[in-house]
Amino acid sequence: MAVFGNLSDKLSEAFKKFRSKGKLTESDVRAGMREIKLALLEADVNFKVVKAFINTVTERAVGAEVLESLMPAQQVIKIVNEELTALMGGTNSKLTIASAPPTVVMMCGLQGSGKTTHSGKLAGMYKKQGKRPLLAACDVYRPAAIEQLKVVGGKLDIPVFEMGDKISPVVIAKEAVAYAKKNGYDMVFLDTAGRLHVDEKLMGELKQIKEEVSPTEILLVVDSMTGQDAVNVAQSFNDLLDITGVILTKLDGDTRGGAALSIRYVTGKPIKFVGMGEKLDQIEPFHPDRMASRILGMGDVLSLIEKAEQAYDEKQAAELERKMRENTFTLADFLDQFKQLRKMGSMESLLGMIPGMKAGALKDAKIDEKMIDRYEAIILSMTPKERNDPDLINASRKKRIAAGCGNSVEEVNKLLKQFDSTRKMMKQFASGRFGKKGKFKLPF
Repeated sequence: MAVFGNLSDKLSEAFKKFRSKGKLTESDVRAGMREIKLALLEADVNFKVVKAFINTVTERAVGAEVLESLMPAQQVIKIVNEELTALMGGTNSKLTIASAPPTVVMMCGLQGSGKTTHSGKLAGMYKKQGKRPLLAACDVYRPAAIEQLKVVGGKLDIPVFEMGDKISPVVIAKEAVAYAKKNGYDMVFLDTAGRLHVDEKLMGELKQIKEEVSPTEILLVVDSMTGQDAVNVAQSFNDLLDITGVILTKLDGDTRGGAALSIRYVTGKPIKFVGMGEKLDQIEPFHPDRMASRILGMGDVLSLIEKAEQAYDEKQAAELERKMRENTFTLADFLDQFKQLRKMGSMESLLGMIPGMKAGALKDAKIDEKMIDRYEAIILSMTPKERNDPDLINASRKKRIAAGCGNSVEEVNKLLKQFDSTRKMMKQFASGRFGKKGKFKLPF
């Protein structure tokens, strides 16, 4: 599921009408803006936000500079892109790191919004960046909440500070920060209990925690699939706690987009991170410009490159470069590339970052995520000699390989055909992409 698929499709349709005309009149622009307005309202974007956005875009788009330009449609799309980016905050808003450790991050939100999981996700992200995080179990109300945080911490190899469920969360938060200072942890993530924003007692408890530990950041975890309700929740929490930022979860789901496009405008507080899946590494910093590009079907090449850089280290990249140049790419290497690709996330999420890839085209696409497992089984069923020289694999060898891994001969043939196509493509790519000194050139 592409991010904001329906909204992207509807905006693409509106832009088509702009592109179909060589010249644009003011009435053309206003007619197109009506379609964009409807698309945003259907995406559950706050009405005041839509009104302000459409007014700003229309005012810029009907100016002589746009209407008299050589490519007015492109100019209008550029304006929409710029204003969408501004609406979501303009630039990436980073987590504030305390000048004197530890950095205390207080996580809050409604029940079921994903606070415990995202406390772990954030801690895991900063651990990879060289920090020493500590998770603190301040939810003493939900059954098994402490146990869940310990399971999350165990998977990430991050310690969890807990005092059971009979102690006040305010005391636990205070003791967790003291423990972090004493034991050299430079970040503390306080996993507080989920609550209804109308529950005055529990909301008051959050205020007490804030007063007691003076957190560096107060992050509100919001389920983006709740749309306009998410914005109302954000406003309520912000009024009480003066939050510093928002984490939007389930952005990989069937999200209409209302929350992401409204929260900054309504609360004045930035979206700092987005949850893109259930796995503990599926969290990303929120980049308004990249999200605007994805919404408008322009892809997100920078995020795609960053994911690739995280999946590959320099040695692997250099080795792949050498194999491409010398044409010594084997089936074992082929399997390794698939494994690296899997580290970057689901195929659907990666396809959604490719420029020009329509969100609607991915909606019904059946992307077989288990294909890599089948390929791995087939390749491991081969002898080392066969992996290094697939030309040896005749009909009888294919039968043996298929029987050995529990797949069909047809699946073996499919793998070999795909490998052969990849090898040919790499050969062409290498010959065109390496300079005289063998220096690798990027394809863009």
